[in-house]
Amino acid sequence: MAKIDNVRTDLYRLPTPTAYSDSTHGVMVDFELLTVRIRDADGAEGLGYTYTVHAGAAAIQVMIDRYLAGRLAGQDADDIERLWQDMWWHLHYAGRGGHLTSAISAVDIALWDLKARRAGLPLWRYFGGYDPQVPVYAGGIDLDFPIEELLAQADRFQEQGFRAIKMKVGRPSLREDLERVRRMREHLGDDFPLMVDANMKWSADQAVAAGRALREFGLVWVEEPTIPDDVAGHLRVVREGGVPVATGENLHTLYEFQTFITAGAVTYPEPDVSNCGGMTVFRKICALAEAHNLPVTSHGVHDLTVHPLASAPNRTYMEAHGFALDRFLAEPLKIVNGCAIAPERPGHGVELDWDRLESCRA
Repeated sequence: MAKIDNVRTDLYRLPTPTAYSDSTHGVMVDFELLTVRIRDADGAEGLGYTYTVHAGAAAIQVMIDRYLAGRLAGQDADDIERLWQDMWWHLHYAGRGGHLTSAISAVDIALWDLKARRAGLPLWRYFGGYDPQVPVYAGGIDLDFPIEELLAQADRFQEQGFRAIKMKVGRPSLREDLERVRRMREHLGDDFPLMVDANMKWSADQAVAAGRALREFGLVWVEEPTIPDDVAGHLRVVREGGVPVATGENLHTLYEFQTFITAGAVTYPEPDVSNCGGMTVFRKICALAEAHNLPVTSHGVHDLTVHPLASAPNRTYMEAHGFALDRFLAEPLKIVNGCAIAPERPGHGVELDWDRLESCRA
């Protein structure tokens, strides 16, 4: 038995390498990172984290510090499913998603890291293992980049080892989007995997029209064409727009994914391990997608996500997100010839530079 001795949270505001922008979040120059460290009675420690865009992480910290840490103390850290259910039902009336699942996610990730570290195994092998080489794409956050900078970024991505790229759409006119996608397609060539992300900008009608107009470019998918609350709208985009649809970064429960998948409203389920409920729920979403013969992709926190995808036979491209932690990592994720390589270090293998992070404390 590995009894939980201490739960510690820390909140940081990290600058982005450059100013990013998309169609709904506006300009982003930083993001909030909330870390959770769980130590057991033997002194072993696991790390988890989640993040927010613009605002909100302090509320997640309060949920963990005030409502979860005390319940976790003295519990067996190995009983992750039991602890997950206890956290879920303890906070259930406060949200059923949103900040609640971000809080649970960070704790859950730390528990799995601790368990795999104690076993001396990398998390992807502890999960059963499939293939440590996970296809990866570069997730550009580049809606306001001038076209020449957009193309130059694509060149840099390829120099870094990426063999698939996502760009933002959702500019004031569809004509602008189409011209930018056209230029990118011409620059990359017909067979280069290209995705676009609208960040929920369109109504269902607009998304259907956009999907039809974008079909000529042979996209891997159109991501978040409309709001996550509109299941029927997503279904219309799949059927009437005639394009594959990826969505899920704003779905925060297993049940929301079940609704989309069974409705046929998503082609590529796209959970974010830091807000869907952690490793426990991410893996259940992968299995749910597999049972419906669907490939699964991901959103954000790629240093963590590489592990559940490296153990999922139905994984497809993993996103390498622009909100990267490379500046604060002892060993950033390796990208080799279009694949992210799951590390062999025990646990998830993420080692943060705490001294450097201290200068970004929120």
